[in-house]
Amino acid sequence: MRPAVTPSRPRIRARIWLATCAALALVAVSGCSQGEIDVASENRDGAQLFYENCSGCHTLKRANSYGSKPEGQLAGGERSNGPNFNVRKVSKDDALFAIRNGGFSGAIMPANIVVGENADKVADFLAKYSGEDAGEGTDVQGSGQQAE
Repeated sequence: MRPAVTPSRPRIRARIWLATCAALALVAVSGCSQGEIDVASENRDGAQLFYENCSGCHTLKRANSYGSKPEGQLAGGERSNGPNFNVRKVSKDDALFAIRNGGFSGAIMPANIVVGENADKVADFLAKYSGEDAGEGTDVQGSGQQAE
């Protein structure tokens, strides 16, 4: 019976290096097709926070976020399909209310998903960029009030 052969240290390091390079290349390639955050520098932090905390449920292309119900899907879907902020306009006050209270229904969105200064940054970002794709007369805020 032959004894088991163990790879030398240089071979192990080479394999680890190769696996690491392959993983980084895969991440780089997968990120290319996703788009990017597209906002003014003063809203960058809010957009990044929105992407990190809200993109699983909400869509807003300016934050590279695509978590809402897919376009054209009319019925059912996941409970976590949140409003599409490309078409829904929200004010800063409405955004802060939803962030602090878990949305308007309190059904699925966690309350205080971001807090303090971060909540203000997200709310400022939403107030500026939400509703950009809304049609004439459909620019309704979360409170039901017509956007100005």
